[in-house]
Amino acid sequence: MQKLGLWSLLLIGSLLMLAGCGSSDSEASGDGGSGGDSQELRLAHNLSEDHPVHKALEKFASGVDEKTNGEVTVKIFANGVLGSEKEVLEQLQSGAIDMTKVSAGALESFSNEYSVFSLPYIFESKDHYRKVMESDVVQEIYQSTEDKGFVGLTYFDSGARSFYTKDTPIQTPADLEGLKIRVMDSPTAIQMVELLGGTPTPMPYGEIYTALQQGVVDGAESNPTALTTGKHGEVAKAFSRNEHTMIPDIAIISKQTWDSLSDEQKTAFEEAAKEATEYHTEIWNKAMEEAVAEAKEMGVEFNDVDKEPFIEAVQPMHEEFKEDDRIAEIMEQIKSLTE
Repeated sequence: MQKLGLWSLLLIGSLLMLAGCGSSDSEASGDGGSGGDSQELRLAHNLSEDHPVHKALEKFASGVDEKTNGEVTVKIFANGVLGSEKEVLEQLQSGAIDMTKVSAGALESFSNEYSVFSLPYIFESKDHYRKVMESDVVQEIYQSTEDKGFVGLTYFDSGARSFYTKDTPIQTPADLEGLKIRVMDSPTAIQMVELLGGTPTPMPYGEIYTALQQGVVDGAESNPTALTTGKHGEVAKAFSRNEHTMIPDIAIISKQTWDSLSDEQKTAFEEAAKEATEYHTEIWNKAMEEAVAEAKEMGVEFNDVDKEPFIEAVQPMHEEFKEDDRIAEIMEQIKSLTE
């Protein structure tokens, strides 16, 4: 197990104390279901409270409370207050928290199967993406991290990721030459930017704004909500719609926590998760439209680009991925779901 720093150890201790207080409060109030006992789970993520994913997680928490008759409740820690995605994953594995939401790209180091989501242009359209995410192949990927201490529960659309820079529109891969581009700590994302001619610079999401402002990086890649909820549009003024990836956010739960639930509670979690994803889908498109409109008011210029040069440049990644039999199988299953 990776060693945790003093800060993490102190945090774990604090959370365990909070957990004990939360359970006692629930029991004292008599809201703990038929047995009088209640279980409070801790869910942490690094997005703001006005982000569609946070709102969907609130929907999930409400659904769990209702469907378990208060036997299980979920307390959400937003805004990265418990650390970066990497730190939260470590806390989940150590038992300090029970659930989190992370980008599928952050899960590559735990299961190679998650890398297919970061493969550029693996999805032919948004409809294809949603069809795949509702399929059995993704359910199998959710279970691929059991031996790492957690499993997937559901997904949330994170939009099509494109490049945005301080002042240089990315119209072709050649425009990326010499530019430092922030990427997630994902081997696939790093390789993609390298093939496209840029210099990948991994760093936590919360550091992007300052890095752009200070010139540590020249740009980043994400969906338009990063310009608004992350305020990146204050310093990055050129957004290019090359839409290289559609990487979902994945809600994961500790395997230990999952195994502690009764069959009825597991069913309640699955139902609440499905409803949360459906709710997120409803509000996501509206949020994207609002983000684009707000970003334009911030002075961001949106540029449509020809995707073919980008698709051609990353084909070596597709061929390399196929060298792994399991990944090749998943890629074929994804391809078979095209309409």
